[in-house]
Amino acid sequence: MDEIHGYIEKITFQSDESGFTIAQLKKPGASQPTCLVGSMPALKPGETVRCWGKWTKHPVYGQQFAVERYSVEAPADVIGIRKYLGSGLIKGIGPIYAKRIVDAFGKDTLAIIDTYPDRLSEIPGIGRKRIDLIRACWEEQKVVRDVMVFLQSHGVSPAYAQKIYKIYGSQCINKVRENPYNLAKDVFGIGFKSADAIASRLGIAKESPQRIEAGIEYVLTELSSDGHVCYPVDEFVKAAEGILESDPALITQQIDSLVLQNRVEVMELMSEGARRPFIWSKFLFLAELGIAREMERLKTHTSHLRKVDVSKALEWVQSKLEIKLAEHQQQAVSLALSEKVLIITGGPGTGKSTITKAILAISDKLTSQILLAAPTGRAAKRMAEITGREAKTIHSLLEVDFQKGGFKRGKENPLECDLLIIDEASMIDTPLMYSLLKAIPSHARLLLVGDIDQLPSVGPGNILKDMIGSQCLPVVQLTEIFRQAAGSRIITNAHMINKGLFPDISVHSDSDFFFIEAEEPEEVLKHIVVLVTQRLPRKYHFDPIRQIQVLAPMRRGSIGTENLNVVLQEALNAREDALTRFGRKYLEGDKVMQIRNDYKREVFNGDVGVINTIDHENQELSVRFDERDVAYDFSDLDDLVLAYAVSIHKYQGSECPCVVIPVHTAHFKLLTRNLLYTGVTRGKRLVILVGTKKALSIAVRNDEVKKRYTGLQPALLSSATQLSPALAQHLY
Repeated sequence: MDEIHGYIEKITFQSDESGFTIAQLKKPGASQPTCLVGSMPALKPGETVRCWGKWTKHPVYGQQFAVERYSVEAPADVIGIRKYLGSGLIKGIGPIYAKRIVDAFGKDTLAIIDTYPDRLSEIPGIGRKRIDLIRACWEEQKVVRDVMVFLQSHGVSPAYAQKIYKIYGSQCINKVRENPYNLAKDVFGIGFKSADAIASRLGIAKESPQRIEAGIEYVLTELSSDGHVCYPVDEFVKAAEGILESDPALITQQIDSLVLQNRVEVMELMSEGARRPFIWSKFLFLAELGIAREMERLKTHTSHLRKVDVSKALEWVQSKLEIKLAEHQQQAVSLALSEKVLIITGGPGTGKSTITKAILAISDKLTSQILLAAPTGRAAKRMAEITGREAKTIHSLLEVDFQKGGFKRGKENPLECDLLIIDEASMIDTPLMYSLLKAIPSHARLLLVGDIDQLPSVGPGNILKDMIGSQCLPVVQLTEIFRQAAGSRIITNAHMINKGLFPDISVHSDSDFFFIEAEEPEEVLKHIVVLVTQRLPRKYHFDPIRQIQVLAPMRRGSIGTENLNVVLQEALNAREDALTRFGRKYLEGDKVMQIRNDYKREVFNGDVGVINTIDHENQELSVRFDERDVAYDFSDLDDLVLAYAVSIHKYQGSECPCVVIPVHTAHFKLLTRNLLYTGVTRGKRLVILVGTKKALSIAVRNDEVKKRYTGLQPALLSSATQLSPALAQHLY
């Protein structure tokens, strides 16, 4: 076996999943770097390594050294030490300070940092604050290195070592040994299978209650990620059996044990014409019952607002706003002035915004306590632009409590409002709706505005559809497209798609809706790249980063979001100085999306921004979301994915001047009417579909909405009539 030694000059590629790495190693005295290939998941630029393996020759890239095993060593010379410290591995030391420190301390540099870090004050520009930062990071790196070795020996990617350290601290290895399954719950990106691999190596038996309990909790979490609030017990046991490869009787036995511990709930519901037992996590079970209870509270309490003569109010507001309200619009305004809770639903161009403005104009004469909110930042911004008033995200409205968790606004500290209007209500998931309703004072009126035909929330539940389906709440359904909106083929085609009709794809040069036919996925990909990088910026002067959004039904495949992002990044923002983390490349100017709720940073699942700066010295990356800059530690970058192309589901509640959508049979499984309808309605000024007429026809005809199991409708019905004993014991 051959041996090679030197420092890592550059990481060319690193896969988070497999650990496969391509790196450039600089041997002492060599003029050219050597290409290393192999599984080296913990490797970082600047590290000194000793590798064992064999020389190979790649037909395209030439001579390479295939690494079979390697060890990380302290740098042997001042060049290696300078490279190591300047790589950004230690916060507070970048290339400039690395040179100053090494110039001062030479080969003793690392020993001084490790043993006498206060001597760093001898270096000009390094003060007490920076020394403390360097010392803390140096100690952290020593622990993180141990965690990396531990994870690697147990078959888990060391890329998560720093995240585990942040959560569990210096005792992280002991805590992982105590209960490895906590990793799946506590560390974003580590699933049950990875935790189970560690547990197996630590001797936890396959049939142990601890393992089966963790598997049950994992399956519940995965089902909620798919939108389910509850799930039929018989189907749940089958799903858990597939994950755990255990006896179904043991799984059922452990479910019963968790029910007794009050950690899950099992109750019968009517489903497909028969009563069946369903399983909930306790948290989601109480959230659904809580929504039902809070809705009943709001409906039955009296409003503080004085009654108005509705006919006179309608006459006055139409004169003031210089509009003529249609019959359904007048009905919506009238009900908003009399009902405590009202739902208004309709597609684009049906007048939801006009109704909202009319209700606000009249309500202004009755109270100054009016609040507006939406689930996402972009939806709130659009709401503010339409109404001319401040609108907040629901999270911001409820005021996130960083110390205790949850929200500051609730039963004990309700919102100060007489009227609350929520836009894009179809996007609200079960936990958020429960938190929102708890914070609304009993005297306030609640208006929920949304489009029931769009995709449901990314999180668990189907709130708007369930509320309308329960028939417990007043609802106004808007169907008429108004004359101004009817001039837009985006809007008329959206409604045609929603009705199951093939859209108008005839060519009109002044149209806002186009279809480009392309038979093969590679051809679709080529059209999209040319559209985004050349044709659309040239003809319409769209900024390809901020004003064009590619929306795809799926992640996988050549025209899935993952590959589209790689190709579009290369076409729009190709540079050599990429930061590689978690198998992805990040560059200044990249369009990125947050993929989970982060209450501390106040960025949420689906928020889109642009990378401003990448600071290797402080290991921080800054993203501009709307008008706000948000900092990310390098170890947290698995929260961000490239967003040149995103899934239609993730882009709910957002709009973009131009939307480009691949529609191809390669995405056959996800070609549904409501998915296409939601995608088309994201475009404000231009929508372009690229693909085949066959795929477009499949999507239009397929009105099968993926089933989401929820218990909200029966909970609402029980609260509206008489509570069953089973529900009552949980509600009161």
